[in-house]
Amino acid sequence: MTNWDKRFMELAMQIAQWSKDRSTQVGCVIVGPDNEIRTTGYNGFPRGVDDELDERHARPLKYKWTEHAERNAIYNAARVGIPLNGCRMYVPWFPCMDCARAIVQSGIVHLIAIRPDVRHATWGEDHKLALELFSEVRLKLTWYGEQQA
Repeated sequence: MTNWDKRFMELAMQIAQWSKDRSTQVGCVIVGPDNEIRTTGYNGFPRGVDDELDERHARPLKYKWTEHAERNAIYNAARVGIPLNGCRMYVPWFPCMDCARAIVQSGIVHLIAIRPDVRHATWGEDHKLALELFSEVRLKLTWYGEQQA
C-alpha cells in the first residue's frame, strides 16, 4: 500500500460523506497513471431528483432510485469527456455486479477496495460475481488495509 493509495482512499471516504443516503454512504475516486484525480462520485439519486422523499430512502425502493458511487464517478467523467482507460479506482466498499461491468467497460485497470464479505446477506452474491468478472478480465485488485505480500 502506497502513500498515494492511503491519500486517495481517505479522499473517497471524505467524498462519501457528501451522500444523502440515510443508511450507507460510499465515495469513489478515480485517478490516472500519474496520480492525477480524473473524477469522483458518491452514492445518491440522479441529478434533479428529489432526495428528500422518505419513501425513496426505504428499502427496497431505495435500490431503484440510488446510483452507486462507482457508476456516478464514471458518469461524471463521461459527462465532461474525461477518459478513464488505464486508471485506478478507489472505493471503501466493494462493487456490485452492475458497477463491476461499468468499471470494466470504462477501461479502469486497477481497483483498490475493501475485501468483500461474500456471505453478506444483501451483496454477497453480487460480490462473488464481480470477483469472477474481475478475475476473468484480469483487473488488478488491491485490498485496502491489508498487508501486501
